[in-house]
Amino acid sequence: MTAQKKQQKQRPKLKIKKGDKVIVTTGRDKGSTGEVLKVLREENRAIVQGVNLRKKHVRPSQSGGGGIQEKETPIHISNIAVVDPESGKATRVGYTVLKGGRKVRVAKKSGEVIDE
Repeated sequence: MTAQKKQQKQRPKLKIKKGDKVIVTTGRDKGSTGEVLKVLREENRAIVQGVNLRKKHVRPSQSGGGGIQEKETPIHISNIAVVDPESGKATRVGYTVLKGGRKVRVAKKSGEVIDE
């Protein structure tokens, strides 16, 4: 391994992907569910639809009027969990290899395949 590769920051492998249905496990929005809109791997955070909303005051411009807009802000990966497709509760994610040789994510609680 070269010195340059050692200096590069290792990006963590996350088990949550864009489009996953997740539930918030801790914090102000505990218990709320939503779909992952974006995953920020370097920061270990994800943007979840309808969760961790902040109000932003926007000044009027030629393109559009001003006002107060609500937008989702990133939430830490450790505070969310994937929803089990079978029970609808929070579950951990594991991996398994199907007979065709394809590696898929599975819910640890039910064994149900998450990736379609």
